[in-house]
Formats: sequence, structure tokens, C-alpha cells
Amino acid sequence: MLLRLSNLCAPGKIANVFAVESFADELAAAAGMDAVAFRLRGLTDARAIEVIERTTGKIDWQTRPSPNPHAAEGDLLVGRGMAYMRYKQAENYVAIGMTVAVNKATGKIAVRRVVCAHDCGLVVNPDGLRNQVEGNILQTLSRTLHEEVTFDQSRVTSVDWVRYPILTFPEAPAVQVELIDRPEQPAYGAGEAASAPVAAALANAIFDATGVRLRSVPFTVERVKAALARG
Repeated sequence: MLLRLSNLCAPGKIANVFAVESFADELAAAAGMDAVAFRLRGLTDARAIEVIERTTGKIDWQTRPSPNPHAAEGDLLVGRGMAYMRYKQAENYVAIGMTVAVNKATGKIAVRRVVCAHDCGLVVNPDGLRNQVEGNILQTLSRTLHEEVTFDQSRVTSVDWVRYPILTFPEAPAVQVELIDRPEQPAYGAGEAASAPVAAALANAIFDATGVRLRSVPFTVERVKAALARG
């Protein structure tokens, strides 16, 4: 599996989770297994299992292998995907599920809904934490769908919002954050943890919708159309 990760390497955690969770999803598909069942059979950590089950329960996950056998809705191909990680292998537990629609004619990706279960131990300020998690998700969606620094031999060429587009308000999906408060545990805080699984969850949802695995970010319409043409 080859991934072009350079645009997600700050923070590097996003790139690492993109690689690992895309590959886990790919292994599940190759085994003919549901992506959630594939992950859960190898997990014994109750906190890890809970964030996955809370996320997939809220997003109404239907147990089946990917890709989606009923993806077509006219010109749209619809699917769902998820990704999980424990931040730095020692702190927050985060799982993200997404539903997407991919326009097979234009290559445009519409993220319809995002659910995130977030366990950072003791929750001190629920409203502040929820806002932080939502911001992490939306910022990383922007980076995964649009943001790319371009340059020639002498300078950066993406110097304005036309050549460096970001996520727009109409593109912003519904985001549901499930906070798991563990008052008996240390407070890890939020920071960037919820950013890490976003790109992988989106890539996995796109695969479920289209049967095509995207390995280069951002997922621009040009890259999506080229991937669909290659099949």
C-alpha cells in the first residue's frame, strides 16, 4: 500500500493514522469482513471497544463488507467509513464514523454526517471540549478535501484563497460528538487528538461508496475523477 502523506504530516499523527486505519480497512475488505467487526476481534481494551461501539451505534452502522453493494443513488455513490486510534498509544481514545456521497460525474465529495466518540479521561469543561473536537474534525476535513501548498522552482504559488481553498460553510457536515466522561481517570485534554482519525475515516467511506481507494491527499475532484476512471 502506497500513500502520499506529505500534506497531512503536521501533525504527523494524522498521517500515521491515515496509513494504519486505511490499511486496516483494506485488510477487512480483502477478508470479506465488516470493517468494525474486523477491528473489534483484535481489541481487548474496553475503552477502545466503547468508543468504536458508541460511534458506530450513533451513525447506524450496517454490518456488511465494503464496498457498499447498494451505493448508487442516481449520479451519487454513497457509503460509510470509520477509523479508530488511541492518541500517542497512551492517551485519548477516539473513533470517527462518516457517511459520504461521491458524485461519479463530477468527482465532488460531500460529507453528509460525522459522529465522533471521544474519551480523554476526566472531562472538565464539556462545552469547551465539544467545541475543540468539532473544530479538529472540520479543520482536518478541510485539509483532507482541499488544502494543498503548491510551488514552482522559486516560490510558493498557492498564495490566496482561490489557489489554496478551504472548507466552505455549505460543505460543513453535521457533526455529533459523544463525550465519554471518566472522572476516575486523569484528564488528557483534547488538543489535536480528534484530528488524527479524520482522513482515514473519510478515505474508508469513499472506498465503501466507490470501491476505489484514494491514497493521495487532498481528495480533490480531479484526483477522485482520475481514480474512478482507473477503477
